[in-house]
Amino acid sequence: MEILKKIVFITAMVLTAGHTDAQTSAAMQKAFRESYADEFKRNYPASIADITPFYTENNYEINLRLGWLHFLNKNYTASEMYYSRSVSLRPNAVEAKFGYIKPLALLAIWNKVLDQYNDILKIDPQNTQANYWTGVIYYNRKQYDIAIKYFTKLIGLYPFDYDGNQMLGWSMLMAGKKSEAIVYFEKALLIKPDDASCLDGLSRCK
Repeated sequence: MEILKKIVFITAMVLTAGHTDAQTSAAMQKAFRESYADEFKRNYPASIADITPFYTENNYEINLRLGWLHFLNKNYTASEMYYSRSVSLRPNAVEAKFGYIKPLALLAIWNKVLDQYNDILKIDPQNTQANYWTGVIYYNRKQYDIAIKYFTKLIGLYPFDYDGNQMLGWSMLMAGKKSEAIVYFEKALLIKPDDASCLDGLSRCK
């Protein structure tokens, strides 16, 4: 009889917990729905307030969402904090790293931006966006030979891409490889005829 009572008690507890979880899930879905509606109206403080009551540090989705909303609200420090937590919670999630890059770039924390792109490329070496912007960062640092490596990978995947060919042309030119630069400038001009940047690059190759 005592065993039967324990079984009944445990069963009741499990059913109660399941009911509570379902209520919490429904409430959170409603909060996210309202948050999306307020975001659509560009009422970002309200959109943030809609989901803040459900915040916990170990919830990936809410940290990611708050990172995005604070970014839209131009609170880049708060955005950086929430995105950083989402990256820590899901270190293999590419979406979190791309989100994290947004406030980092506007805060001009370029070393951390580069770290995120490098981490993305460890997970997804063929990622075109990460290869392109990593190349741009190295180009801006005047590390042209490293930039060439990333732009070369990009146009290996997308040979008829304007941005990749244009930037590879400029990287080759700045690295002193004028004959190679001409090839990429001319290819970019097939994609975007009369492009001022590529015409300028070509003139410098002569």
